Amino acid sequence: MNQSLTAPFGNTLVIGAGPAGIHAAVDWNQHSARIGLLNREGEHADRIQQELSQQGYTLSVDIQVPRARHQSGEAQLYRFYNGYGGIEDIWHTLVLCTPGDSYMHVIRGMNLETLHQLRTIILISPGIGSNLLVQSSLGNLAASIEIISFSTYYASSRFPSNQATVLKSVVNGLKRRVAVSSNRATSTTLLFLKELLESRHVLCEITSNPLEAESRSITTYVHPPFFMNEFSLNEVFGRHTSRKFLYKLYPEGPITQHTIRSMVLLWEEISRLLRHVGVQPLNLLKFLNDDNYPVHETTLSREDIDSFPNMEPVQQQYLLYIRYSSILIDPFSEPDDQGKYADFSAISYQQAVFKNGYWAIPRIPYEDYKRLKLLHAVGQRLGLEMSHTRSLMDTFESKLTAFIQEVGADKVHPDLMKDQSEEQADAILLMLNRSFGHI
Repeated sequence: MNQSLTAPFGNTLVIGAGPAGIHAAVDWNQHSARIGLLNREGEHADRIQQELSQQGYTLSVDIQVPRARHQSGEAQLYRFYNGYGGIEDIWHTLVLCTPGDSYMHVIRGMNLETLHQLRTIILISPGIGSNLLVQSSLGNLAASIEIISFSTYYASSRFPSNQATVLKSVVNGLKRRVAVSSNRATSTTLLFLKELLESRHVLCEITSNPLEAESRSITTYVHPPFFMNEFSLNEVFGRHTSRKFLYKLYPEGPITQHTIRSMVLLWEEISRLLRHVGVQPLNLLKFLNDDNYPVHETTLSREDIDSFPNMEPVQQQYLLYIRYSSILIDPFSEPDDQGKYADFSAISYQQAVFKNGYWAIPRIPYEDYKRLKLLHAVGQRLGLEMSHTRSLMDTFESKLTAFIQEVGADKVHPDLMKDQSEEQADAILLMLNRSFGHI
C-alpha cells in the first residue's frame, strides 16, 4: 500500500511533552511512519528521558470521554530529544504543542535549515496571527513549508493526578468542533487532519484563512475578562489557599454583570481588528453554545443565539449571563438520587507557586495576558482603538508588578521578564502587508 496513504504525515516530530504533546504523539502515531518527541531542556525533559529508558519508549493516552473511550491507546516512540540539539534530518511534519507565544523561540531553536525533508508545521494552540508569525520566523524557508493552524487544542488533558508518570496523558474532555486552515490555498494535509480529528469524534471545519481559524478559540474571548480582574488576580497571586472557582458566579467565582460586560467589550474590539484584516468575526454566543458547551433551547432560543451580533450591548450581556448561569451545572447530565446535576463549574484556580527556586505564574491568565498584549500591539499598528483590551492588560500588569515587588525580582524566573510582543507584532504586520497589500 502507498505509504503516503497509510502514513500521510510521514515521520512526525511533536514539540512539547506536556499532556497535550503526549496525547498528540499517540494520535499522530497512527498516521505517521515514525513518531518523535522533543522537549526543551530542563527537569521535565530529564524525567521523561529517564522514564522512557525504563519503560521501553512507550507513551499512552487514557481517554475518559465516554464517546471516545475506545481511542485510548499507546504509541512506540522512535526518538526523544532533550533540547534542540542533535535533531536528525528525518522529519517531514512538526506538531507544535507549545504555547503560542513560544513559537518564535521554537522555530529559531530548531535550526530548520538542516531539516531538508520538512514539509509541514502544525500549530495546535495558536493565537490570532500565529500562522503569520511562524511564516515570518521561517524566512526563505516559508516558501517550501506548509503551516497549518488549529483554532484550539482539540481536547483537555492532564498528567495522572498521582503524578506517577509523565509518559501518560489523561484526556478528560474533547472539543465538539475545531477549525483548521493552511497558508496554502490548496492543501491535501487539511483533509488528512479532518479525517484524524473526526475519527476522534471531533467535528472539523476547514476555513479559507488561518486568521479565521485562529480567531475561534474560546480562551481569547473568555479568559481575559474572567481572569484578568481584581477578584481573580487576588486568587492567582494570593498567599492563601484559594477556595474559589473559575466559572462560578460571584462570590464563588468571578462572574458578575461587570465581567460579562467586559467580555462583550473585548469581543467587539477583537471583531473590529478581524474585520480590518478581512476576517469575518464570530457570533460569540453561537460559538460558545454550538462549538463549546450548549444549553437547552428552553434556556436560550435559537433565534436569540443566531441574532446575537445584531442586538444592543445590554441584550448581549443579558444573554451571556443567562448562558453562564445555565452551565453552573452540566445541563445535559443525569441528576443523582437527590436531584443534583453534575457540578460543571467547580474548576479551581491555579495559584502562583514557588518551585525550583522561582515563583511560577499559572498559565491562566499569564498566557492569556501575553496573547492579549500581542493583539493590542497589532491593533496599535493598524491604528485601531482597543481601550478595553488595554484596561485588562493594565489590571494584570499592576497585580504582577505588586507580586514581584512582594516576593523579590530575584525569585521570579527571568523568562517572566521577557517580552517579545512588539517584535512579534512587527513580524505579523509585515506578513499582513505582504499577503493583503497595505492594511
